[in-house]
Amino acid sequence: MKYYIIAGEASGDLHGSNLMRELKQIDANAEFRFWGGDLMNLQDKNLVCHYKDTAIIGFWEVVKKLRRILRNIKFCKQDILDYSPDVLILIDYPGFNFRIGEFAKSKGFRVFYYIAPKVWAWKESRVKKLRKFTDKLFVIFPFEVEYFKRWNMDVCYEGNPLTDLINEHLANKKSFDYFIQHNDLPDKPIIAVLAGSRKQEIDYILPRVKKIINDFPEYQFVLAAAPSIDKNFYRKHLPNYEMAIVYNQTCETLMHCSVAIVASGTATLEAALLGARQVVCYGGSEISYQIGKRLIKVKYISLVNLIMNKPVVKELIQHDMSVEKMKAELNGLLFDVVRRKQIVDDYTELAEMLGEQGTAYRIAKTVIDEINKLKNKDVANI
Repeated sequence: MKYYIIAGEASGDLHGSNLMRELKQIDANAEFRFWGGDLMNLQDKNLVCHYKDTAIIGFWEVVKKLRRILRNIKFCKQDILDYSPDVLILIDYPGFNFRIGEFAKSKGFRVFYYIAPKVWAWKESRVKKLRKFTDKLFVIFPFEVEYFKRWNMDVCYEGNPLTDLINEHLANKKSFDYFIQHNDLPDKPIIAVLAGSRKQEIDYILPRVKKIINDFPEYQFVLAAAPSIDKNFYRKHLPNYEMAIVYNQTCETLMHCSVAIVASGTATLEAALLGARQVVCYGGSEISYQIGKRLIKVKYISLVNLIMNKPVVKELIQHDMSVEKMKAELNGLLFDVVRRKQIVDDYTELAEMLGEQGTAYRIAKTVIDEINKLKNKDVANI
């Protein structure tokens, strides 16, 4: 079968690559055309556009780059028509994927949505659009099942795909000594920094983290870089090599850190499943922040807190991301024994909620089963 897949950021690239791998295992005739990143490109070389050329965060940033976005949408629509896939699989990235999904459905294509857009967080009215063009919705958080069923959507939950990645890394975990020697790091405990995968996030977060480095002289700060961001971009904030930068070792960095500073997003869940105590940070342009603050209706921004429905990890958002608050939170995570034990207990409960290994395989199998079911239905209606 022919699959057209669209992922627009690093986490989508990760989940898309795992899905492609499992689809190839089940479907020997699988063909792909896709928007994604380096990981998806390792599975198949038919990459249309890299997410680093399309990823935009914030309301004002979207307005400034609207012409480029519209060009990409126009090109993508024609590319789908030319490729004529058996199914279009959209991975999160709602600003772009909603437009493409509506178009594809209007042209008679089957549309699956993998990793549901967070309509439960803001702009709930989008659920009605999602329902109109989506034949099957694959969700990755347990609380989403009930939510989308209330909207009469065909929803499927097979667990969270991060569990596969995490268990793979834990099974192949190397020692701390190996990690520091491999990266030419000093023999000091690590404070990990995950500053996000978008330049706007990094521009906000990294200069503020830099200000607290000297307050923790017994630790080294190690930046787990996003694969789409060139090292020179990081170095403009760290001209004196204030912290080491490592690529393609996010999980390894989290496994070996004492604590972590993590930009909101999938990385917060990744850190929790790897057992890394963390403070979650978010920041961007003031215009985008003020708009978002008025539209977002959930209590938390981190996936850990959202899934657990309580403040397991501290969130420092925009103006709250001050030097004093970051220092206080890191000290609590490092030295408060009671706090540390509570986090371990909460992380254990979280892992149990997210299900067993094999999520990507189960989703791939369901994708193929659903396509065949819809094909048979189409034949029966002829």
